[in-house]
Amino acid sequence: MTFKSKESRLLLILGCFFVANTVLAEFIGVKIFSVEGSLGISRFNINLLGVPNLSFNMSAGVLTWPLIFIMTDIINEYFGLKQVRFLSVLTALLIAYAFLIIWGAMHLQSSDFWVNQKINGQNLNMNNAFSGIFGQGMWIIAGSITAFLVGQFADVLIFHQIKKITGEKYLWLRATGSTLASQLIDSFVVIFIAFYLNPQYHWSWQMVAAIGLVNYAYKFLIAILMTPLLYFVHGIIDRYLGPELSSKMIKLAGRG
Repeated sequence: MTFKSKESRLLLILGCFFVANTVLAEFIGVKIFSVEGSLGISRFNINLLGVPNLSFNMSAGVLTWPLIFIMTDIINEYFGLKQVRFLSVLTALLIAYAFLIIWGAMHLQSSDFWVNQKINGQNLNMNNAFSGIFGQGMWIIAGSITAFLVGQFADVLIFHQIKKITGEKYLWLRATGSTLASQLIDSFVVIFIAFYLNPQYHWSWQMVAAIGLVNYAYKFLIAILMTPLLYFVHGIIDRYLGPELSSKMIKLAGRG
């Protein structure tokens, strides 16, 4: 098979960005950063549901998640629900495959000269650093993959339900609305599995709910701010496809 048609090339490009950003989110997500600190402002120290001093400490995976949901909505708009579902399942399998390969790499015998390194003026055990960065626990991996799939399936279903009501109008409503709903699900599923069910942490439901709400507040704001980018990408694709082909693909995608 060759990618000669505009439709096939577009799906290849969108699919590659979708997979790449999702896999990146899994591996950079091990870093937790302070949103307030990164912006140079004081921490909010919110008290919520009996949990004190909450601030916006987010997984670095949020850097690419907005792009993932834009790719989801764009693929949904032009190629339909079945293509998004296929890509979502494929991506989940690729994430599991990547973690399996990393598990194998972690169990390789390290070379002596590589283990002890000096990084930024500090002595560092590279083997421990490698395991610490890439060796995410099975509960976190399971929570992340489950949340991704549930969030994706919710996103595409809500997207199409809104589209049935509004037709081809109001792209911002079906895209942003479906993203906000799916992000709400995603925010709680991953924490529930990784930290509530996990016997190593066994967080209280108040902790799960409070941190989930704080995370969702951040994602809610980012989803709103990303709406202009959605229209920008949509415009580029429309110009690439041409008005006739673009309209035809959107109508066909709307049939499921």
